[in-house]
Amino acid sequence: QLQLVESGGGMVQAGGSLRLSCAASGRAFSSYTMGWFRQAPGKEREFVGVIAWSGGATYFADSVKGRFTISRDNAKNTVALQMTSLKPEDTAVYYCNTVPWGDYWGQGTQVTVSS
Repeated sequence: QLQLVESGGGMVQAGGSLRLSCAASGRAFSSYTMGWFRQAPGKEREFVGVIAWSGGATYFADSVKGRFTISRDNAKNTVALQMTSLKPEDTAVYYCNTVPWGDYWGQGTQVTVSS
């Protein structure tokens, strides 16, 4: 069982950057493929990116490819989402979870990008 806590969100102007962090507690974090997801107001939750358990491979949604990166530190049980060149359409609540997602949703962290 995992417990996930996201942090690092905030308000930023278009073109700016933010770094989100996800802290995990529970056993075997390093064995999970981890992902980031987001949900904008009035929209369904969508996939943002994923990182393999080893940290050796990542994959991103087309909408963020080239602007976002994911990293993880298995010794610290954390996963980070580095977001650059932010756009207003990136405004959403961001969540981390396993991939495929499990029943581990945290409270998320709000990212607001102003134009």
